Amino acid sequence: MKNIVIITSILLGMNVSQAQIALGKDQVSSNAVSIEFGNENRGLLLPWVESKDAVVNPENGTLIYDATDKRVKVKYASGWKDLSVEEGTTVNPNTNVDGLEIQSALVENLDAKVSIGEPTSVNGILVLEDTDKAMVLPKVSAPHTNIINPTPGLMVYDPTKKEFAVFNGEVWSYWKAQN
Repeated sequence: MKNIVIITSILLGMNVSQAQIALGKDQVSSNAVSIEFGNENRGLLLPWVESKDAVVNPENGTLIYDATDKRVKVKYASGWKDLSVEEGTTVNPNTNVDGLEIQSALVENLDAKVSIGEPTSVNGILVLEDTDKAMVLPKVSAPHTNIINPTPGLMVYDPTKKEFAVFNGEVWSYWKAQN
């Protein structure tokens, strides 16, 4: 949580209209990148929502961890697509603490938002609003073995297998582009 507050503070203090951000590395790899992560066997954690129905006016491409059925989902025009293989969990296997109990006790600022790029009225906690740049996910080879104690809703890109990976609290699900 402390790292999220620090990153958010840094992002809020930047001139975000032309921002390119490198986290865990010195600089982004190209002009086509809005935000890029270093290679430190860490992933990007998705927001936990009470259910997909609680997300107000989601944009296509919105990614969430749905705490109702404990699955990672992405919003498409026709609805939500499940990116998890099976139902997950929010219980930490090492401590037996349910993350939902911790999260439910926190008070959320509903107006909080970090916008990178040309600001619009799109809803979201972290919104990348560039029309000519993309986000490069954290790269972790074999995340199932290299990320110790992953958190539900974690996502990374496995550069060795060239697969997108999401963790739902129980298992990693892998997605590979069709050739």
